[in-house]
Amino acid sequence: MDALLTAIAIWISTNYGLPADFEHPRIERAPSVAMAGLREKGLVSPLQREASILETQDGPPTPRDVIAVYNDRTRTIHLLDRWSGRTPAELSVLVHEMVHHLQNEAGAAYECPAEREKLAYQAQDKWLSLFGTSLENEFKIDGFTLLISTSCAMSMGLH
Repeated sequence: MDALLTAIAIWISTNYGLPADFEHPRIERAPSVAMAGLREKGLVSPLQREASILETQDGPPTPRDVIAVYNDRTRTIHLLDRWSGRTPAELSVLVHEMVHHLQNEAGAAYECPAEREKLAYQAQDKWLSLFGTSLENEFKIDGFTLLISTSCAMSMGLH
């Protein structure tokens, strides 16, 4: 996992100007119930609740499922326990969370939590484009949803 995190950190740094940090975050796996608990604690943005391509015995996650989250305080990426990293879409989830880790390590400041998501989704979509796919194809997240969900005015109810 360290080699993968190093490669992702270098790719993000090269493409988005965040300093590459090789003090990697902790990676923890958690079942859906625990991930839902992270959502209840306010550690998850609305877009992170979008459906993913990760399959379970009970079928795909619903749009309310949380598939990954980064905790700034503990420097931990929490991944759904069924995450395998075997597909570009699954790896893109790790790319998204690594953006948050690099933002945190760089001390980046944002007007609101939604604004912080903008770069993470840009990187995730660019990663997916390397494999001929997109956020919309893999996660049903379209450009309009991204625009609204990563806007401080919208996240603060100023619409």
